[in-house]
Amino acid sequence: KPIYNNVTNEIIEFFRKRIEILKSKNVNKIIIDPGFGFGKTIKDNYQILSELKKLHVFKLPILVGMSRKSMIYNLLKNNPQEALNGTTIVNTIALYNGVNILRVHDVKEAYECIKITNFINDNQFENF
Repeated sequence: KPIYNNVTNEIIEFFRKRIEILKSKNVNKIIIDPGFGFGKTIKDNYQILSELKKLHVFKLPILVGMSRKSMIYNLLKNNPQEALNGTTIVNTIALYNGVNILRVHDVKEAYECIKITNFINDNQFENF
């Protein structure tokens, strides 16, 4: 159960060191995952979610896996089976913050989230 002063800044510093090591070993295919869950508090997880854009400093693809996690169902006071709507919401927020890859349990719903988000981001509605 890690304790963070500022979870996002500490994750960025963690990635900065690890990416430097990987690049020094000529590893260039890197995807970063801020690790939602994994001992973090609800506050930590939602701080990361709201500050995902800060991870673009590395100019690397960002992957998130929040599907039906406790950060969702504990906040909503339900259970993983009832957390689909919450999952869709956090996935949408992540996409708007520039996440490139969603790791999900509910593929159809995630696809719809991506399709609508891309439709808006690409201004496709102007030609609709």
